[in-house]
Amino acid sequence: MVGVSCRFGRFIQTRSHAVPRLHEQSFSKLRQVVLLLVSASIAVVSGCASLAGPKYVSPNPPLKQGWSLNAADPASAATDIPIDWWTGFGDLYLNDLIKRALLDSQDIKILAARIEAADIGIGQERSNNIPKINLNIETDTLRSSKETLHSYQAVSELSWELDIWGKVRKGIRAQQAEFYASEADYRAGYLSLVADVAITYIEIRALDDLIDIQSQALVKNKRILDIYQMQLREGLVPRTNVLQQHAETQGIKRELIDLERQRAISVNRLTSLLGQPAGSLQVPHAGLRQTLRTPLVPVGLPADLLARRPDILAAEYRVLKAYNLVGQARLERLPSIGLSGRGGLASTALSAVLNSWTLGLGLALKMPIFDPNLSLNIKSRKVEHRISEEEYRKTVIQAFEEVENALINLASYKRQAKELEQQLVSLRTVNRQTMAQLSEGILSPLEVFESERTLLATEQLSLEFERQSLTDTVTLYKALGGGWPKQAVVLTDR
Repeated sequence: MVGVSCRFGRFIQTRSHAVPRLHEQSFSKLRQVVLLLVSASIAVVSGCASLAGPKYVSPNPPLKQGWSLNAADPASAATDIPIDWWTGFGDLYLNDLIKRALLDSQDIKILAARIEAADIGIGQERSNNIPKINLNIETDTLRSSKETLHSYQAVSELSWELDIWGKVRKGIRAQQAEFYASEADYRAGYLSLVADVAITYIEIRALDDLIDIQSQALVKNKRILDIYQMQLREGLVPRTNVLQQHAETQGIKRELIDLERQRAISVNRLTSLLGQPAGSLQVPHAGLRQTLRTPLVPVGLPADLLARRPDILAAEYRVLKAYNLVGQARLERLPSIGLSGRGGLASTALSAVLNSWTLGLGLALKMPIFDPNLSLNIKSRKVEHRISEEEYRKTVIQAFEEVENALINLASYKRQAKELEQQLVSLRTVNRQTMAQLSEGILSPLEVFESERTLLATEQLSLEFERQSLTDTVTLYKALGGGWPKQAVVLTDR
């Protein structure tokens, strides 16, 4: 690095140690030289362009006019989605779980701490624009063959780099943008936590229903096994029929055990989301169809999504942060001017310290002339700014995809559920007739197995569609910003 460094100042000392003073004329000449160097550097570095670069412009996001599947008269999601949207499922137990998660979740506590850390970062950046004062107290003893010399010194030093170009101000604004981004991260984490709790709870309730269905199938298959055993004793069926039905019953028992395992794992996941150790929460058994209802979700225009999704807001704030860091890197090419002061007490005798004091004032100019690192730093910051803009656009595209997928899934599951209901009506009628004919011994085991398996699989599929419909409703609420109000990026200092 090649640069120019110039210092001038005024130093005063008491009668104890006479030190020549700079004449006022010399002081004035040095000051004129410094001002001339500052003016010349500004002319060379800035030219006709802005010192910190162009004015901030929000990145152009991908535009979208509407959703591929939407209501004929869409409501305003920003107005109609409440902040506590999960209460629309009508389950008080779910409401309590979410409340506990928001209070005790480690993820929420971490995000809140990051906001606090970002706020402290603003104070740290502002401290760069405040004079710094240090106090040094020293005592030395020097011994020789002839005498012992003591010295005592108490010196206070002041240093202050003047932010005449706005380098510190750019750093403050960059950290403020990080603070607002951290707040938006908190909102996004809040939404993710609520969605994760709701989806896990829905999964537990669906497993409760599956366990009920499987238990009913087990009871029915045991009854069929009893019928075959009775017919075997009467010599109406071969022993293979009994063995086949026994194997079928054992298979249903195995599946029931696995469903209990899945439920226990889901409860452990829910417990962790609540900020508690796994195994410390007991969720009472209750079916999905008896505890939850599917609310209607108003879907607004895609443009509303950009101002309401906290992850999109956080991404744009990080674009603003990168922009300010580019400006700060540009300003690093300009001269830095600092004030310094030094005053204290010094003497070779402790009793005479108060009678010997010094005071110095100075002005320092540091002007970079050749430093390749400055140019490389500007290029690096520009690349980071470009990356943050592309990450912002990527976040917007992903948000559109999440809403579109949730809408498509909801519409598809509703149509399939209607078809399944009609199918279940027919299958239940066939199954009742099959059971009646089985008692009369006029059906083969294969026909009985087929009827039971088809009915069980269709009931499970119907329940899966209900679970998916509720899950995608939660996903849609999350994708739409979960009722958070619109918010624009703040460009002014906080």
